Amino acid sequence: MLTGLITAAVALGVGHLVAGFTNPDASPVFAVGGAAIDLTPPPLKNFAINTFGANDKTALEIGILAMVAVFAAAVGVAAMRRLWYGLAGLGAFTVIGLIAALTRPTAGPTWAVPVLAGAAAGAVAMVLLARAAHATGVPVARGAPRPAALAEAAGAAEADAGPDDIFWEPGESREPSEPGSSWAPARAGGLPAQVGAAPDRRLFLVTSAAAVAAAGVSGLAGRALAERTSVSRARAALRLPAPVTRVPGLPAGVNLGIRGLSPFVTPNGSFYRVDTALLLPQVAPGSWQLRIHGMVGKEITLSFHDLLRMPLVEDWITLCCVSNPVGGPYIGNAKWLGVKLAPLLRAAGIRAGAEQLLCTSVDGFTSGTPVQTAMDGRDALLAVAMNGAALPVAHGFPVRLVVPGLYGYVSACKWITDIKVTTFAAETAYWAQRGWSQQAPIKTESRIDVPSLANTNLQRGQTQIAGVAWAQHKGIDAVEVRVDRGPWRQARLAVVPGIDTWRQWALAWDATPGNHVIEARATDATGYTQTGAQAPPEPNGATGYPTITVTVQ
Repeated sequence: MLTGLITAAVALGVGHLVAGFTNPDASPVFAVGGAAIDLTPPPLKNFAINTFGANDKTALEIGILAMVAVFAAAVGVAAMRRLWYGLAGLGAFTVIGLIAALTRPTAGPTWAVPVLAGAAAGAVAMVLLARAAHATGVPVARGAPRPAALAEAAGAAEADAGPDDIFWEPGESREPSEPGSSWAPARAGGLPAQVGAAPDRRLFLVTSAAAVAAAGVSGLAGRALAERTSVSRARAALRLPAPVTRVPGLPAGVNLGIRGLSPFVTPNGSFYRVDTALLLPQVAPGSWQLRIHGMVGKEITLSFHDLLRMPLVEDWITLCCVSNPVGGPYIGNAKWLGVKLAPLLRAAGIRAGAEQLLCTSVDGFTSGTPVQTAMDGRDALLAVAMNGAALPVAHGFPVRLVVPGLYGYVSACKWITDIKVTTFAAETAYWAQRGWSQQAPIKTESRIDVPSLANTNLQRGQTQIAGVAWAQHKGIDAVEVRVDRGPWRQARLAVVPGIDTWRQWALAWDATPGNHVIEARATDATGYTQTGAQAPPEPNGATGYPTITVTVQ
């Protein structure tokens, strides 16, 4: 078992090291992890997001390593019986790694190199460990006469032999039964193959320690090489031009000042992250390009410098993930700075019949934005900054798409490098291939922040029920609250700077002793009121009233 685990560690470590020289994304762990994300059914994806939250990718990596460890342990046991059994198991794992690597959206032939290099290193480690495990202190050559001392020991051994002792029978084949072994088992009563010979544990321990050290050094070196591509310095040094259109300062009353209520502005470090990237793409501004092509009159290619020379605008926009359950955390509000997408599309000249902007990330992820939505006058942006700072790498540095009013999987492509103008029939984006709706307007929803799920025990008397509500590009006109299915009561609303953000709300409640169920619902500016019908996130967003049960003392 230990042989298999060490072999796997060496294979993964060396694979990670070689990927550091070629392409960090081609590391076997990341390649297999990316393939696992692609193959995950939407319900299981939602379970992972809801269970592990922002740590869903860490949980996936741990799960993959755990499965590798189980498989490796089994391969190691097999290798101790027959070396070629273990090598065959390693070969099977190599095939899985090759398939995962070479089927990644941006993969090329070189993506096979880290997998093959890791497999070769693992094979060498397995052979050395197996030989060390079977090595003996006093090997006996086939057909060699027994030394006198060995014969005397054999006589003594025969006298004390039990039914499970291992001997050679006269005339029995003396071919080694194990790789590297110089004896074959026989029943008691024959001649002992080796008396006093035991596996050289020191050799195995030294070999194991050397292999573990090689795996660790390779893994750390691979990580250091991968970090060479980090764009953190480039991001910190970036100086963005001033916007030609600034948003006014936030109006008084945008925050209701209630403890526990989500602030109007979500800090960058607290902003939710849901994407398919196990390894964050590191895209240097100097190498970034955006290609706009497809059903256009003129293809356009822009550099980052070209983009920054265009008029920049600011806007407050709330983003929401379609995986967000009712009352969930995968929503946030920020001030975005970027270039309006619509003028670029008009400059390219969209042809009649075009329906979809198939946006592609540098890591191959695709999202499909309806052309009509991007062109209807809202601030659909190629964003370069978030809350006054260059985009964080986790949120798409150097450029991402932000389109208010649509769930993120069709409107918020991070690390964007390509926009193909096409139709929904001709091209199907990543999540639409997996059963999600191709057009995904955000539903009018609300959330209860106070009382929180972490503090459902309240004191009797006057208290506040508060939360946020959103209906991007429509605006929130009202929020109502009811307790124990009583009458709906109107909540007071905070001020907002526009219709593309969420809105705080609050209601004073005279809490009486006992258990109580609190519900909320929002009404948008079109007159639509949030439905109480429960629906899961897939295929186009969850619905239902946010609900919390509290106990009043």
